[in-house]
Amino acid sequence: MAAHPSAADLIRLDRITVRQNGKILLKELSWRVRRGEHWAVLGRNGSGKTTLLNVINGYLWPAAGSGPVEVLGERFGACDLPELRRRIGWVSSALHEGLERWHRVRRVVLSGKFAALGWVREATGVDEQRAERLLEQLGCADLADRPYGSLSQGEQQRVLIARALMAEPQLLLLDEPCAGLDFVAREQVLRAIEAMIGDCSGPAVVLVTHHAEEILPGISHVLLLEGGRAVAQGPKEQVLTAATLQAAFGVPLTVSWYEGRPLVRVERTSGPPDGASVEIAGG
Repeated sequence: MAAHPSAADLIRLDRITVRQNGKILLKELSWRVRRGEHWAVLGRNGSGKTTLLNVINGYLWPAAGSGPVEVLGERFGACDLPELRRRIGWVSSALHEGLERWHRVRRVVLSGKFAALGWVREATGVDEQRAERLLEQLGCADLADRPYGSLSQGEQQRVLIARALMAEPQLLLLDEPCAGLDFVAREQVLRAIEAMIGDCSGPAVVLVTHHAEEILPGISHVLLLEGGRAVAQGPKEQVLTAATLQAAFGVPLTVSWYEGRPLVRVERTSGPPDGASVEIAGG
């Protein structure tokens, strides 16, 4: 029987397997996130990244025979999941579909207090002030009275992060927050995330991505997934090596670092004879 999590554990998964429609999405995955750590979950499409977030939120359950799932000190099957979810912030592209495009940005952010899409129930003056502070911190103060649907994709992502922070979560899950953004909008979103990570009073962050260069200096650890399995996990400098990434992605590559962020290049195996490399978006 697994030991009870220590007070330092935010997430603890013990040999979990997830199946859906006869397909294995995660296989015998063990993972532990401790207080004070910020993680990136890296892998290509279909590697199990979003499935993992659904498990943490209690929307997907491990198969029989898996070990326990424990999040924020609560063991699944013996806790109030709706109440636990209020302590977890989640930013996902799926949220866009549930938000009314005509809702004002301020209302969208306030709705995060009540874990509802666009619904604001008895918002107080304190709530209004917090929403304004969060919008300001994320560089969106001038957007407060605009319809959510009128914003650019990058602005919408920053608003959704503000919404996720409204309830003061202990854990923030970011599911590919830069997907579809141009490089300018991507860097604006990443700067906002980095500032949040630097706030010692903020939540622990789990950033899901398939682009290695999005792994920020403030991210301390990386979980590398492939085919639903953990290829490697631990401090990012130990995981983000050419040998480890090559094992996950199956191509020869090199890794360099610039201002605390990894840059991954896939080496050409054919083409120009000079051995030139091609820079890619981290996988």
